[in-house]
Amino acid sequence: MSGKSPAGPLIHEHKVIERMISSLGGTLSKLEETRSIDPVYIDTVVDFIRTYADRCHHGKEEDILFRDLANKPLSGPVAAMMQELIEDHVFARGKTRELISANARYASGDPRALDEISSVAWVLVDFYPKHIWKEDRQFWKPALEYFSEDEQAAMVAEFEEFDRQLIHETYLGVVERLEHWRT
Repeated sequence: MSGKSPAGPLIHEHKVIERMISSLGGTLSKLEETRSIDPVYIDTVVDFIRTYADRCHHGKEEDILFRDLANKPLSGPVAAMMQELIEDHVFARGKTRELISANARYASGDPRALDEISSVAWVLVDFYPKHIWKEDRQFWKPALEYFSEDEQAAMVAEFEEFDRQLIHETYLGVVERLEHWRT
């Protein structure tokens, strides 16, 4: 087992997240001109952020990489950066909850919520590229030096199992929500 780095799948996921954030930025620019947005679009963005960016991507970081790093004798800078990244994840989750709330109010007919949607979504558009840059350019290399090639390959295998389980977890949740759906 060698040659596999956990940074590879995480960087790939970053590229997908960057594409979504770019799309959101373009939509927000149009929102400033049209003064309207489709609440279903925002629901879709929220689903992407919650499922892909947070549960899938941040889940691998927090539940696997950071967990394993916590068992290593980290230098001060690596430990501080890991804590900063965890705080970034908490920040993004909070902003996502704010976006959900504003979108629900907008979808219910409150036009004032549009400004909050725009404001919060712009925060996320600004946040994600900076967060990704920190991970890609400042964190992966020094953090992964704490692991042997075999440990890194085992982590990649655990990432793959995490993804496999996530699809089942996600759609089991969908079925459970639909079973309790009230029209």
